[in-house]
Amino acid sequence: MNNQKFFFIISSLVILLAGCTGKTEINDLGLVMAVGLDKGEEEGTIQITAQIVRPADARGQTGAPSGQTGEPIWSTTATGDSIFSAIRHLGRHSSRRIYWAHNYIIAINEELAKEGISDIIDFFTRNHQLRMRTLVAVTPDPASELVSTITGIEVVPGQAIDDLFLYNTISSAAPRTEMLDLQKAYLSESTHPVLARLSLNEHGISNKEPSNTPTLKQVELDGNGVFKNDKLIGTISADDTMGLMFFLENVKSSAIVTNCTDDPNETITVEIKSEKFEVTPTYENNQVGFDVQFNTNVQLVEAGCPFSIQNEQQVQKLEEQLEESIKGKIEKVLQLAQEEFKVDILELGNTFNNRYPAEWKEISQNWDSVFAEAKVNTSVDVQITSSALLYRPTQSGKKNEGNQ
Repeated sequence: MNNQKFFFIISSLVILLAGCTGKTEINDLGLVMAVGLDKGEEEGTIQITAQIVRPADARGQTGAPSGQTGEPIWSTTATGDSIFSAIRHLGRHSSRRIYWAHNYIIAINEELAKEGISDIIDFFTRNHQLRMRTLVAVTPDPASELVSTITGIEVVPGQAIDDLFLYNTISSAAPRTEMLDLQKAYLSESTHPVLARLSLNEHGISNKEPSNTPTLKQVELDGNGVFKNDKLIGTISADDTMGLMFFLENVKSSAIVTNCTDDPNETITVEIKSEKFEVTPTYENNQVGFDVQFNTNVQLVEAGCPFSIQNEQQVQKLEEQLEESIKGKIEKVLQLAQEEFKVDILELGNTFNNRYPAEWKEISQNWDSVFAEAKVNTSVDVQITSSALLYRPTQSGKKNEGNQ
């Protein structure tokens, strides 16, 4: 009898525990691919725009049959007194439960960022569905429009924006900034955050109505936004971002254009093939300083003037010219950080702390002012190691062409 009772209890537990209590079917979820944050129309409110994928349409399995629209995404927006309340309001008109774990990017309008993003950092790092590897960026355009714009060859805008950053170390037009980087800089006692900047510009040409000028807006990497604590205080242009990238990321395969050594009206282009960037802190007579050393090997990829890598004088002159150009890019971002923004966005405080921990304790409280006065020596060495497939200038083979 006891054995029968024991068997009955075990069988009941197995049946009950083997069920999928609380399960959520994927067909019940609305998968968010991108999020845009803008100021609401009413003071103190925030507008959230979620870009939600339509799985069947995104896979190209529909030609707008019954039940489908042919559009790969559905963008919806709501406003609330807080991010959480705005998201709850999305649920009032979404037929599926909003699910955030697959989100690619959080885009923040610059007007909202100027007022502070501490609540945004808190919410998106506190939410268990969100990943710390999600991209975060600022935009001068309405974030609602940015996250809804189909750009590139991807059908899902959020994925397309994420893919733009795959090659940002080549274009050097904006750093790849993730929620983890933002939180790390925000919590740091010395480093202030920088976020990638995205803008909408007309670069696309319609296949249905071709024209000589682009008419379709596309999302573009457009420099970065500079924060002091949690407030946006300025931006750095895409042209000046390469100098910042040396400090924050590895710069791979970036192109550098300079004037020809013998003809300032023509240009010559080289490509970075390898680089080594080192920052060495110094501390003498209570003065904080840094020695910045950048060594790179480059390859000649395009010449608008006669240039041969076998001509040592030409090569040496071009190397010196490139060294001045790169040094200028590094010194420009140093000037912006130290004199214009007066905040350490280059992580130099962390470098100094690692080398001089005892001295750091004495100056860390006033680091922003110490950083602004720090002396930085920059040294650049460029070696032209090859000229791609050509050693001699490209010249016409028609020797008598000029006499005809």
